[in-house]
Amino acid sequence: MMRRGFAAAVAVAVVGVSGTGCGGRDHAPYPGPGGGHGRPTATARAVKEYAGTYEVPERLAADGTTIVVGDPEAPVTVRLYEDPRCPVCEEFEISGGAPQLRLASVRREVKIEYTLASFLDGRLGGSGSRKAVNALRAALDAGRFAEYHDVLYAHQPEESVDGFTDARLLELAGRVDGLRGPAFDSAVKTMKYRSFVSAAQKVYERAGGAKEPNGPGTPTAEINEVRIPAEYNGVLFVGDVFGRLLTEIRQAPDTWNDKVFARRGA
Repeated sequence: MMRRGFAAAVAVAVVGVSGTGCGGRDHAPYPGPGGGHGRPTATARAVKEYAGTYEVPERLAADGTTIVVGDPEAPVTVRLYEDPRCPVCEEFEISGGAPQLRLASVRREVKIEYTLASFLDGRLGGSGSRKAVNALRAALDAGRFAEYHDVLYAHQPEESVDGFTDARLLELAGRVDGLRGPAFDSAVKTMKYRSFVSAAQKVYERAGGAKEPNGPGTPTAEINEVRIPAEYNGVLFVGDVFGRLLTEIRQAPDTWNDKVFARRGA
């Protein structure tokens, strides 16, 4: 059963946080105890941890658009919808819950499924999102998706600047051991995976359903096929709370949604 104290912590974490979608967060969440670096408790699943992000397996799912990072047998699955130009995604990746998520994938507790959107090109002009998604798909071929993904968010240009050019993407790829080479460089320069980029964007749009036909906003997260409601999206930006949420889900996979995302004030 989900602890009441933790459910309350989730509620506190999202107070003052409104909206979803890139640029939608305009209030800082409650920082939470421990500064966002607490290590979740170990699970009963005794497996050897990966040595680091570079060792975590990654692959393209059978649907042809989902990039999967992590142990296929991990008990928790987190699906993320992101756009490489989205500054709110950058906040999640750098100072929010993503560092905890990456640690959990290294510990083989979580696998991550990425749907990469590129809608910000249409909203802001340019082609940086599409080029970055294409480059990330090329990095998957080299077995360096997760590392390159981290590098791109660590060096994300301003949202209004179409900064993910071919030259910049290749320069940043040079920071990932083993990524640069004729195949990767050619894939970046020729937009080899333009069909993947378009297909992934369509999947993102379909994920919004009838209420959000342009997509659910980025970042959006689904945990074990349950989407974190927009009003609770602030949990993504409080590292220790998000880490504890992943731990609680492992311990109560069938009831966590009812316990954590109960109506406020109930």
